[in-house]
Amino acid sequence: MFTLASLLEDESLGLRVLVPGPPGALEEPVAWIHNTELPDPSGYVRRRELVLTNGLWDDRIAASGFVANVRRARAAGIVFGLRPERPATPEDLVAACRDAGVPLLEIAAAVPFTAISEAVATRYSEERQGALVGMVRRGDALATAISRGAGASGVLRVLRSDHELPLAVVDRMGRLLASAGTELDAAQLHAVATGLTRRPPPLELDLGAAGRAALYLVGAVGDVDAALICLRPVSELTRAEQDALDQAARFLSLEVAKQQAVQAIELRFASELLEMVLSGGSRDAEVPGRLRAFGVDPEGPLAVWTTAFAGAEATLPGLAEVIGEFFVAAGVPVVVAAGSQDVVAVLSWRHGEREAAPLAERLAAAVGERFPGHRAVVGLGGTARGPAGLREPLIRSREVCRTLRRGGAGPAVRTFAELGPHRLLLGTQNAAALRTLADGVLAPIREHDARRGGELEATLRAFLDHDGHWQATAAALRVHVNTLRNRLAKIAELTGRDTARTADRVDLFLALQAADMA
Repeated sequence: MFTLASLLEDESLGLRVLVPGPPGALEEPVAWIHNTELPDPSGYVRRRELVLTNGLWDDRIAASGFVANVRRARAAGIVFGLRPERPATPEDLVAACRDAGVPLLEIAAAVPFTAISEAVATRYSEERQGALVGMVRRGDALATAISRGAGASGVLRVLRSDHELPLAVVDRMGRLLASAGTELDAAQLHAVATGLTRRPPPLELDLGAAGRAALYLVGAVGDVDAALICLRPVSELTRAEQDALDQAARFLSLEVAKQQAVQAIELRFASELLEMVLSGGSRDAEVPGRLRAFGVDPEGPLAVWTTAFAGAEATLPGLAEVIGEFFVAAGVPVVVAAGSQDVVAVLSWRHGEREAAPLAERLAAAVGERFPGHRAVVGLGGTARGPAGLREPLIRSREVCRTLRRGGAGPAVRTFAELGPHRLLLGTQNAAALRTLADGVLAPIREHDARRGGELEATLRAFLDHDGHWQATAAALRVHVNTLRNRLAKIAELTGRDTARTADRVDLFLALQAADMA
């Protein structure tokens, strides 16, 4: 884009400023030029165009009216062309431009308007050619950076060599892949990740203290994997800066696609490792090599942890990557395998069970931060002395995690030893089986409570929670012992199970537990 100031620098045009207009008006970009002698050119002049005139309209409209019409069109200014019969710019035109705040330039009679047209066309051609050359040069630099493994950081370095912009690359999981000239906190990263889940994603986001930021989407057609963030609104970016950001985002798509391909291969290899462990037999010999490929020492102690979301039957995209990042940050060599319902981590662990729980709590918290609204649970399956013993910790870890996932509220981390056999037994059943078990025993009680507003189920729970102690249960329920006896007798009548018999008490207890887990 050219400006009035750049035209004034061209001495061959013989331009002279009569009215500079508001401060900075001469440095504002000019869209194009418009030659007119119409009294009211506002219907034809585009915004920020420069009006060229010889003043042949002065017999039809006053100078103030002409200037008002030009100002209404939001033109960049007026260039008045002198003629032999009019060797000076009219004073009323100068006064009108000064009053309206419209820049006014004067061009000598010896210089035709076509000279301005040619100068502007030449400037546009040079700017366009320079932009194309810059884009080709930048494209070569971006391709070289990616081919040499510079990654997203290398792309930002190339971009900032031309434009000093505050930049960051954030993926749809809210992970910061690279940054230059700025830093984003956890809340801002989460805001970007949330924005990328919208359909369609926004082109600008409000990042709080950082202000509004422009987003340039990164990913394949129809899918958004990440965004190139510029911590400036689009309105403050020049056309050249916008073109450069758009070009960089396209190259970042290649980098992100490459990273995703590598991650997909790693996850497939990790899943195959679990299959080797579970199948045993001839594939046992392959396990040590697969562990070494992930940096895990097969000769040392190995722990198995399984992570999932409480109350959910499936994992979420990116969970395996988040868990892998956690262990890398903690300095723990690990193999992470993603399943449809959980994510298994096989890690080198030279500490005891007591040290495992705090780290697992931190893992659950870290996952919860990356997936707001979801509660992570972690099942610890214990350790094995080498690959040959991995099968049992793997099975235990998954069973504990399955139980925690269906258990609703409660601790986020548990070991196999901490869960009672009844919870592990129930944890192996699907939701339909649990509902069948619960309904088969509790349905008569619940129907009675619903019909008569009774408290038989609450009474049964309190009685079992207090290990069958009559006085303690009555005190907890704030009822007389005789009332408690009557309620338990009614439960026996409805269910056919007497709380005084151990076998019947077990049935009632399991039914209540199944109801909580279904």
